[in-house]
Amino acid sequence: MDALNIVFAGTPDFAAGHLQALIDSRHNVVGVYSQPDRPAGRGKKLQPSPVKKLALEHEIPVFQPLNFKQEGSIEELEALNADIMIVVAYGLLLPLAVLEAPKMGCLNVHASILPRWRGAAPIQRAIQAGDSETGITIMQMDIGLDTGDMLSKISFEINSDETGGSLHDRLLEKGPTALLQTLTLLQAGEVTAEKQDSDLANYAHKLSKEEALINWSLPAKDIELNVRAFNPFPCAYTLLGDQRIKVWQAIALDEPTTLLPGTIARVSTDGVDIATSAGLIRLLNVQLAGKKAMAISDIVNGQPNLFQPQHMFASQA
Repeated sequence: MDALNIVFAGTPDFAAGHLQALIDSRHNVVGVYSQPDRPAGRGKKLQPSPVKKLALEHEIPVFQPLNFKQEGSIEELEALNADIMIVVAYGLLLPLAVLEAPKMGCLNVHASILPRWRGAAPIQRAIQAGDSETGITIMQMDIGLDTGDMLSKISFEINSDETGGSLHDRLLEKGPTALLQTLTLLQAGEVTAEKQDSDLANYAHKLSKEEALINWSLPAKDIELNVRAFNPFPCAYTLLGDQRIKVWQAIALDEPTTLLPGTIARVSTDGVDIATSAGLIRLLNVQLAGKKAMAISDIVNGQPNLFQPQHMFASQA
């Protein structure tokens, strides 16, 4: 079976893991597309994406168009004479001219079992919604947002303590293998495309720092899901007076309360228990401003007056 000439498009670490698998495979990566360099860090210097860094390490040509509307951008892609384009968390909705440029079109590796979660943040939204399973879908791209025909799917359970970070890593372990297997089956003509049922689709909105402010008026279980989903980004947080506190780990307790949401009900080295609209939630690991993340037991022992019963955490309106 002949090696494919592949153009790869992606930006974050999740995409870089798939690019590495293609580089290590029998196929030829003839070009890489990634988002333009963005300012990052304290100095706000322009930083290349993980995908760009990896491509340059392997001396693969890198292209970084703002979009594909600039003069010559489509011709530049066509000149690579690719058999297929692989797209993983690229960050651009590709126009029809791009989708049709490679001989075999464009495939997308999507971190969800389509059509359940379409859009930018399927990993975190699956946890936030309390889904019991997720997976990887390889699809043939069309002009819609994650609406193309599905070529292969793998699924697995979401653990009860899963975070956005841990689920990202588990999906990254499975995605590259699924991609390479799909390419082999596609070359052999052994793939059957399956259309998506759009009635079952949900939109996985991009994550924002604003939504990470904990709303204590939600039920305890929903707050726990949010804390897990937003770990490590954008990281759930709350306000106690003028103290901004990031919440890295929390667990809902099956215990009723009549206290106002946001009220500290109990403080111990086991955790800080806070009232919600339905039940208590226990903070287990938090990060104070300017400090590292710490277990609640260490904070209670070191700063015994920080958390006190009847103190109120600020909440979203």
